[in-house]
Amino acid sequence: MEPTTLRLSVDGCDVAPLWLAESFARRSRGLLGTRSLDGALLIKPCNSVHGVGMTYTLDVALLDAELRVRHVLTLRPFGLTRPRSGIRQVLEAQKGAFDAWGLRPGSRLGMIKTG
Repeated sequence: MEPTTLRLSVDGCDVAPLWLAESFARRSRGLLGTRSLDGALLIKPCNSVHGVGMTYTLDVALLDAELRVRHVLTLRPFGLTRPRSGIRQVLEAQKGAFDAWGLRPGSRLGMIKTG
C-alpha cells in the first residue's frame, strides 16, 4: 500500500495508521494482494465487502456517515457482508485489531492528519 499521512482514532484515542479507499479503482482492489495490514483501511462510499481472494481474516466495522460504528464482524477469506440500511463506510483491519483498539458498536472513529 502507498504511504499514509492519516491515523485512525477510536473514541478520541490515536490507535493506528489509516489508509483510504475512495476511488472506484482503490475500492475495487481493497486489500487484495496483501498478506497483512498494519493499521486499517477505510472504504467509502461502501455498505458491504467481500473476502474473495483474501488469504487472511479481517475485523470489519460497518459505519454510518458520521463514522459511528454500527456493526462489527469477522470476515473470513471468501466470506461476505450483506448491505445494511444506513451503512455508508466500512473499516477493515487484521483480525484482533479491533479488540486491541477497543473498537465496538457505538464507537466514534476519527481521522488524524499527521503530515
